[in-house]
Amino acid sequence: MYIGILSRNPTLYSTRRLAQAARDRLHQVQLVDTLNVAVELNPDVPHLTTISRQKLPHFDAIIPRIGNSVTYYGLAVVRQFETQGVVTTASSQAIAQSRDKLHSLQMMRQAGLPTPKTMAVSSLVSLWYAIQAVGGLPVVMKAVRGTQGHGVLLVREFASAAAAFEKLHQGKEAVLVQEYLPEAEGRDTRIIVVGKRCVAAMERQAAAGNFRSNLHQGGTAHPITLSRETSQLALQVAAAHQLDVAGVDLIHSRRGPLVLEVNASPGLEGIETVTQTDVATAIITFLEKEYARQRVRKRGERGRLRD
Repeated sequence: MYIGILSRNPTLYSTRRLAQAARDRLHQVQLVDTLNVAVELNPDVPHLTTISRQKLPHFDAIIPRIGNSVTYYGLAVVRQFETQGVVTTASSQAIAQSRDKLHSLQMMRQAGLPTPKTMAVSSLVSLWYAIQAVGGLPVVMKAVRGTQGHGVLLVREFASAAAAFEKLHQGKEAVLVQEYLPEAEGRDTRIIVVGKRCVAAMERQAAAGNFRSNLHQGGTAHPITLSRETSQLALQVAAAHQLDVAGVDLIHSRRGPLVLEVNASPGLEGIETVTQTDVATAIITFLEKEYARQRVRKRGERGRLRD
């Protein structure tokens, strides 16, 4: 296959590992800066080009590594590849709905998946009601868009909650108010789903004085073996978001495991280092199977047309 990896930074661990895993399996790989792709709306130009008018090759598959800061344009680029029938590890729709934490929580609630008690507020007037609705202070407040623990705050007083709202509401988007679960003791579980398998899992522990367990926030981690029930929950979360490749974060409560969020472009460095699992190759293998299935489907469609 000819695989394109959409990434703004070719030096990132995840980008390098995916490229190497693809080459190890004898595929051609090209790294493409997402913002350098020209989204052509002219029907007379069937191919994709860069903004410098350089024609891009016809990729058989793409791996979108769309950064949070370029989500809007990145989704447009992925959609453009989708119109050409290019296989992707994540559709533009799946990326969009998982990137928006509010939309994601609404989808999971509709699917009957367990999540922490959460309220979305867009005005300071409704903040106190939201805090009471999720069980009272302390609460966790989150921006609807954010990664690696950024835009997530623990507040213990209403004055602090009001200040947190003003900080998180700068973009005029809703702010999430979520129950605080002290029984988790700063621990959560990160699971990588590829296809219909949980290929790696680790438990993360927040650093002293920090309730966020993200490794980028100084947390530590160790590999774990998932129970059948937890594995099934992670697969259900990925399926609800229509994601074939996903990072699923769970937190353990007295009510059982709850879903914190899902990531359409999970980082590979932490999970591969901690679990010693070759996640990158699992993703490339998944692409191979999807590409083969697509070719079989297209041959079948051509055969029906001839008949």
